[in-house]
Amino acid sequence: MFQSKKDTVYVILAGIFITNAIVAELIGGKLIHMGSTVMSIGILPWPIVFISTDLINEYFGEKGVKKLSLITAGLITYTFVILFLAMKIPAVQGDRLVSDSQFNGVFGQSLWIIVGSITAFLVSQLIDVTIFHFVKNRTGNKMIWLRSTGSTVISQLFDSFIVLGIAFWMTGKMTTEVFIVSAFTGYFVKLIIAILMTPFVYLGHYLIKNYLAKDGK
Repeated sequence: MFQSKKDTVYVILAGIFITNAIVAELIGGKLIHMGSTVMSIGILPWPIVFISTDLINEYFGEKGVKKLSLITAGLITYTFVILFLAMKIPAVQGDRLVSDSQFNGVFGQSLWIIVGSITAFLVSQLIDVTIFHFVKNRTGNKMIWLRSTGSTVISQLFDSFIVLGIAFWMTGKMTTEVFIVSAFTGYFVKLIIAILMTPFVYLGHYLIKNYLAKDGK
């Protein structure tokens, strides 16, 4: 049993955070067209990661986010290890069954994509939490939108360039021009999403505050 309602809130937010972070990593190897440029489909779950990160930052502080980020990076690594082992075990042959080539085609991301995504995740999370609390220490409990969006603006710039840089540019899969354009495209899409999700950050604050206030915690 949880000791308090605050423990319950942390477990729920941590579960949402970890689930969406792992899903983003699993689907991140698929590139899609955004106009004339390309970007990773892994961007889809990140709005939820943005919201959960900000709420954990707000109620559980810098240590809470850093600890959860390290745990999540470990779980992402564990996920890829299990997938690696699964790909090494031959599949049962059959017309309507998933073949080895199909399974490996979906989950067989290259080592550099894995390294790039985990590195980008850790760096962006550490930058996000640092900027978030820098702004909060100067604005107090006011201007939630500023620390929420401001931390995302900086952290996701690093995230966008690191993951594509390690996974695709350093390995020669992208030219420098495509890399820069794609990274900025992904960054601006995430930035727009973060701004649009700001009302949901306020909604999360409202729900959590009311929930915790019911038992005075």
